[in-house]
Amino acid sequence: MRFREQHIRFASGVIGENVEIASASPANFHQVVSEPAAMPQTIIDGKLFLPAKFEPPLPLVMVCPGSLGVAPSHLAHAQALCDDGFASFVLDSFGARSVTSTVANQTQFSFAASAYDVLAAFESLSRRPEIDASRIGAQGHSRGGSAVLTAATRRFADPVLGSGTGFKGVLPAYPWSGQQFLEPGVGDTEVRVLMGDQDDWCSAAQVQAHVQAIRLTGGKVSMRLFGGAGHGFDRGPPFEDIADAVVTVAAPTTYLAADGAMIHPLSDVPDHTLVDRDVMVYALKAGYGSKGASVGGTEEEARGFRDEMLKFWQRVLR
Repeated sequence: MRFREQHIRFASGVIGENVEIASASPANFHQVVSEPAAMPQTIIDGKLFLPAKFEPPLPLVMVCPGSLGVAPSHLAHAQALCDDGFASFVLDSFGARSVTSTVANQTQFSFAASAYDVLAAFESLSRRPEIDASRIGAQGHSRGGSAVLTAATRRFADPVLGSGTGFKGVLPAYPWSGQQFLEPGVGDTEVRVLMGDQDDWCSAAQVQAHVQAIRLTGGKVSMRLFGGAGHGFDRGPPFEDIADAVVTVAAPTTYLAADGAMIHPLSDVPDHTLVDRDVMVYALKAGYGSKGASVGGTEEEARGFRDEMLKFWQRVLR
């Protein structure tokens, strides 16, 4: 069953409203930045939750799931935000593309498409009268964390939204930073990364380097590492092994030029024809790939994440 076909009702009585988003499925970042007319159009969707006890226009937090699709933890975050007076929107990038999981193959649709979905949702939701367009944030988990971090990067966002328009803040949770713009400035968007130091899907050191690169551009960015926590620690128990997950934690970073063209790790020349599969096949052939990873955490870790999440959005969007 697609997410849009599920009836979601929070304990407060708030019911999720299906919202369709006009998006696209670009082959790579270059297509978004430099050849937008070539992008195949795609209609994605998600569910919008509006707290009944608060007066519009409301601040909004978008929740963007990762490689396993929409999970109960994402809905729990959306409910916590809604209970605290935020409108929340859970984005589903998978259903419209007939994808159920990308853990075994992240190239079923591009990381550029994931990030473009986030910007397309921003454009659509910011036009709604219930939403305060000046107070929209995006929170992403794993692949979704990569998407919101890219969506905050001005080299990517400006060609889509225009200069100066975008998120008030983004909260990438345990993102993959294997693809980064050489110029990763985020303008006025505040960035707060939450990640476990025992993550076996994504490299904490690579994310730290990404955060420092943003800081050197003048960006307002911070990162908290949770000691002993792994990937998806905000989900809480049970702790699960995902046997078919293919990960390349130690692979070199693929950088992106100003026009969105990828720079292969073994080259210093941008190539606009490269796509995700090219650099991922390189990583596997070079011996950086492994199979199997874990997800989940403790109740204490999940509470710690929830507290950090609410503190960030209360400060940034209020």
